[in-house]
Amino acid sequence: MSIRPTLETRQAVPTMEGAGVRLHRAFGFQDPTELDPFLLFDDFRGDHPSDYMRGFPWHPHRGIETITYVLNGTVEHGDSLGNTGTLGAGDIQWMTAGSGILHQEMPKGNAKGQMHGFQLWANLPSSLKMTAPRYQDVKGKDIPEIIDDDGTRVKVVIGEFWGKRGPVDGIAADPQYLDIFVPAGVKKTFKIDTYRRAFAYVFEGSGAFADASKPEGVLLEKEVMGQEVNIRDLSGNRTLIRFGTGDEVTVQAGEEGIRFLLISGAPLEEPVAWHGPIVMNTQEELRTAMRELRNGTFIKPAH
Repeated sequence: MSIRPTLETRQAVPTMEGAGVRLHRAFGFQDPTELDPFLLFDDFRGDHPSDYMRGFPWHPHRGIETITYVLNGTVEHGDSLGNTGTLGAGDIQWMTAGSGILHQEMPKGNAKGQMHGFQLWANLPSSLKMTAPRYQDVKGKDIPEIIDDDGTRVKVVIGEFWGKRGPVDGIAADPQYLDIFVPAGVKKTFKIDTYRRAFAYVFEGSGAFADASKPEGVLLEKEVMGQEVNIRDLSGNRTLIRFGTGDEVTVQAGEEGIRFLLISGAPLEEPVAWHGPIVMNTQEELRTAMRELRNGTFIKPAH
């Protein structure tokens, strides 16, 4: 077994998207090989409707899959195929844009005006770029949760973990998407298959992710819940941790525990031609998509 080294730790960056939604972007619109097959990750949350109510009006997607996970509030959605629905707290939507779709997502918040969710973009391989679009909407109650003896909780959103399988059927990238809480003072190791690219995103509490590339001597001693534990470079709210190769990720929870997403997938290692919400393999394919958007042939008829 080998611990994955921490390649990079960075804060998500405040960004404005859609018609004026305030969010934090952990990565996106940069080197697509960094976290291949994943292209973009946004954390959208706010305590005031003015932060998010303008939403994400009609816009196109082609060549990718979008994964929306709602923690708080609701998101109403609709598309050019006639699908409509509402995602509530704990729900997830996996949308395969494939050959092309127009859709909109409108956050509504909860009774207190609070909203919190995440959106991840996963690339599609060239063989599936023009596949038929489809949705998978999953209720939070259908997402399996495992509670370990030490109080660690893992929601298996996508993929298989600790003998449980998530309800979403991913068609590419063999993804694994886990929502993890580790209690204060607990040190925990999670296995990830070596062929996957992996990252963590911390959104509650704090903790230190072990790094095999650095000697133990750089760790600082800190008392947590009456015990001396090693804490280094505490990663807290809205922090992205990008891992290198290996088959384990180890985290030491801080004083309030730590909650984070642990996401991994098989890299596609294909060329990327990218313009906004359209991701293809070549510039010619990208030009074709933009031309079809202009002339009204972007949406392909169902076979």
